[in-house]
Amino acid sequence: MRMPTCEPARPCPSRRSPRRSPGNPMTNTLSSYPPEETWDHVESLDPAAWPKKVRRAHRLVPTTCFNCEANCGLLAWVDKNTGKITKFEGNPVHPASRGRNCAKGPATINQVEDPERILWPMKRVGERGEGLWERITWEQALDQIGSRIGTAFREDRHHEVMYHVGRMGDDSYMERVLHSWGIDGHNSHTNICSSGARVGYASWMGFDRPSADFANAEVIFLISSHLEAGHYFNPHAQRIIEGQKNGATVVCVDPRLSNTAAKADYWLSPWPGTEAFLLLAIARLLLEAETWDATFFERWVNWETFLRETRPDLDCTFANVRQALIDQYVEYTPAEAARICGVEESTIREVAAVIGRGLGKFASHTWRASSAGN
Repeated sequence: MRMPTCEPARPCPSRRSPRRSPGNPMTNTLSSYPPEETWDHVESLDPAAWPKKVRRAHRLVPTTCFNCEANCGLLAWVDKNTGKITKFEGNPVHPASRGRNCAKGPATINQVEDPERILWPMKRVGERGEGLWERITWEQALDQIGSRIGTAFREDRHHEVMYHVGRMGDDSYMERVLHSWGIDGHNSHTNICSSGARVGYASWMGFDRPSADFANAEVIFLISSHLEAGHYFNPHAQRIIEGQKNGATVVCVDPRLSNTAAKADYWLSPWPGTEAFLLLAIARLLLEAETWDATFFERWVNWETFLRETRPDLDCTFANVRQALIDQYVEYTPAEAARICGVEESTIREVAAVIGRGLGKFASHTWRASSAGN
């Protein structure tokens, strides 16, 4: 489905409070953030004291949001009188999020002030499930846990050690640590909720969270759980919007009319689970039209193995790859894709032509669609 275009919305004036800047006690202009050079001492009016004009002095401390794996930048506003954090806002100099955060970022204050927040190590003292715990010191926790892990290693019971974490923020560092210990027991909740895409990425490129150059792309192809819907794609969504403003064509493949689909130039809504057939039909059209990136394919894809194992009747030269792939994809015609996926054949052909015209400036992303990611 080709999505209709509409006039861009006019920018809204900022509603942020005036900030105090050097040499100007209370500036008359509105700004999103205090200048970076003033972060050690920023004065502003306390909104809770209104209608009184009570000034508060804060130190702005850069930190990171851990409410998802995007790890967007935050500024903790620390009251210089009490030493307590009063609020969180986006960090405008963070290279990824650039000060633009979803609602989860400022909501971090709720975690800081949560009355049930665990502030020290707790050790179970009753039977499992009884809910009986006692407070211990960090030294006790590290000594006891380290002792048990060390004993398992010395007794060659590496398979009994497992590391589980909620939100990972180590950028694969713990993987290297665990492998150096001789164990393969790293797990997190994201291994379940996003494994559909991560397995596919890791299998063919060795990294499970790539970031395409959306801002400079001419064609942006998005499939499954989408980047403008929040979660840890806020930095991606910003670049996609920039790319679209620069003229990029956005193609969204999703059974739902998601936020991304609503903003896309093309919305393809296949039957769930048929995405792979749709992609192979598009690939066949690119091969037939010779608008595939043959240079990239020759350099980065193991086409020699493909020819040796599937077409031993052909010479193992790159000149034979295109026709061998067309033969391999013989059943993935646009007409058959339309029948199986529920997407009009003309739309499939049109999208393939758009992708072909964006050769060399094509950016894609998939997430949480098992049939598409794998």
